[in-house]
Amino acid sequence: MKILKTDIPDVLLLRPHIHKDQRGSFFESFNKQKYIPYLNDIDFIQDNESVSSYGVLRGLHFQKFPYEQAKLVRVVKGKIQDVAIDIRQNSLTFKKYISVELSDKNNYQLFIPKGFAHGFLVLSKEAIVSYKVDSKYSLQVDCGYKYDDPSFNIKWLIDKKEIILSDKDQNLPHIK
Repeated sequence: MKILKTDIPDVLLLRPHIHKDQRGSFFESFNKQKYIPYLNDIDFIQDNESVSSYGVLRGLHFQKFPYEQAKLVRVVKGKIQDVAIDIRQNSLTFKKYISVELSDKNNYQLFIPKGFAHGFLVLSKEAIVSYKVDSKYSLQVDCGYKYDDPSFNIKWLIDKKEIILSDKDQNLPHIK
């Protein structure tokens, strides 16, 4: 596995070793023994998967204490723009974000630690996104920020008119 640093030191881009031959390809999408040294002994407890069409933007989501979540995100099918925003108020990278393309072609995975808002935008006709989390979902601490919050100034890769949001995501607040 290759670990690629990002501009925010706690956010990692991981590229698993892919074995290819005439039959196709094979790779370990997760191996606790190999991943944990890089992920600070995170104990993932649940896998989530979403299917979305072109232009769907999910996010920017996070959970508050005591159910903050670290995530390991990958794309099973298609291509997305994946975004992680540092919302740790005492961090040197507060309100900074990482934006990467994850796809079934590059097989990159993005590790997003606790204290980050997360969202993704589907760039292909359809995308299947799978991610591991280290804490259970809790409606009481489920939060988010508006995807076009000027404090973040995220450069989304498709025109705003093409973006499809859920009712929940349309009504998220801006960060204060």
